[in-house]
Amino acid sequence: MTSAGEYDLEPDPPIRSSNHAIGVIGAGAIMADQHLAAYAYAGFPVIAIASRTPSHAAEVASRYGIETVHDTPSDLIADERIEILDIAFPPDQQPALIRAALAAPHIRGILAQKPLALTLDEAIALRDEAEAAGKILSVNQNMRYDQSIRSLKQLLDRGALGTPVFAAIDMHAVPHWQTFLEEYDRLTIANMGVHHLDALRYLFGDPEEITTAARADPRTRFAHTDGIAASIIRFPGGLLATTREDVWGGPRQDGYDDDFFISWRVEGTDGVAKGTIGWPNGQPSTITFNSVTETGGRWVAPTWQTHWFPHAFAGVMEQVQHAVETGSAPALTVADNVRTMATVEASYLSLAEKRTVRLDEFPL
Repeated sequence: MTSAGEYDLEPDPPIRSSNHAIGVIGAGAIMADQHLAAYAYAGFPVIAIASRTPSHAAEVASRYGIETVHDTPSDLIADERIEILDIAFPPDQQPALIRAALAAPHIRGILAQKPLALTLDEAIALRDEAEAAGKILSVNQNMRYDQSIRSLKQLLDRGALGTPVFAAIDMHAVPHWQTFLEEYDRLTIANMGVHHLDALRYLFGDPEEITTAARADPRTRFAHTDGIAASIIRFPGGLLATTREDVWGGPRQDGYDDDFFISWRVEGTDGVAKGTIGWPNGQPSTITFNSVTETGGRWVAPTWQTHWFPHAFAGVMEQVQHAVETGSAPALTVADNVRTMATVEASYLSLAEKRTVRLDEFPL
């Protein structure tokens, strides 16, 4: 096996800042098994937790040695020791928590979950309110910190693949839908496709247009419009990209041996890179690439030991820590996330009106 460093790739970012006190809201699986596991790994100080169910918060606090359990999220936001607020709450309830944190003088940075809000208009309003308050508001688009996507970005930035021609992200895996999603009219694109659309924006910039089709997922028992979805995205310069979010993935019954996976591929004028995201099977993500300028036309496959879940969440929090430390903008700005939200909104408009939608139809 060849390490990523031998090909000048940095799959995980360095921990530059780690001293600012964190308070977390939420005690579900994403917080308990991912955020807090990554923060323990990176050495970030989590000093308080609150949840909708105090007993759940107490259980998670005991698991991670968190000293303070607040009865309510409001009580936690009022805790003047907290510098960074990390929210893992349903998106219809998240904006109110963000606004309360923006009004709290002691809170310097906020890490929100994606989707930032249920509508693009609400996301734009939160962006503008954070700017007016002079506060750091960052959104947890953690696929940008997946080790294979970070490595791919580095290859693209240094021209190892030449000019990108075609890109694809293909998902066949069953997520564990949170129960609160049953109350919304949007499902797969807003909750899984948002990862892929944001990753494409991270890699290639803002798209020009998107065309989306979808059907219901026969496994999902609550009402929804976008179960299994597919999109075609065009970027300036002619790059064509596709995404597929198949949350069916085959029959669901005892004894059925599934083959869940998430894969990606980018083809350029000077090379090709392809890889997998390790989340569905608990393995590290992978990258394999072939570059006429860097590998002499040979396929190479650098490796690492870390995983998308949970290790990518360390990078996400680190960029907030560093922004608070230095007074600089975070890597994952709310302004940039609004542009991802616009891409999601364009995808739903394409689905509803059965047409290609241009991104400039959404003034930001």
